[in-house]
Amino acid sequence: IGDVVRCDVRKLRNQKFNRLVHRIGQLCAANIEEFTGMDPHKVIKRLQLEGNIYCDEIAVKPYSILIVDSILKAVKPILDLFGLKLSDDGLLIIRIPISLSFESLDEEEFHDAAKQICRLIAERYWPNLDPERIERMAGAMVDE
Repeated sequence: IGDVVRCDVRKLRNQKFNRLVHRIGQLCAANIEEFTGMDPHKVIKRLQLEGNIYCDEIAVKPYSILIVDSILKAVKPILDLFGLKLSDDGLLIIRIPISLSFESLDEEEFHDAAKQICRLIAERYWPNLDPERIERMAGAMVDE
């Protein structure tokens, strides 16, 4: 009583569709060798990082090491494999996947994230399937 409070009012996302992304993680862990044994949540976070899907990027200054241009050019492709970049002025650009929770994304953003994740899986890990098929396969698991 007497406290001042603040709250955000937003329409809740569809619970069934929310479970879809978790099922995509399960589908990958069960069927794609690179994800075998991984927690479905960690699978999704890894896919977000790999595809730069709903990630924030921050620039940090690495330890004070002088990097000559030839080394910098050689290192950039390797860093790209890990979702890292080096800026021209020597800053390390790091991706941090944002939360896909109810509080973080609205329905439209969440649908977009799921579609991008399915597209990445189809392009990089399951080229014999299209993104829509991957989404349907995960969707069939939602009520399990």
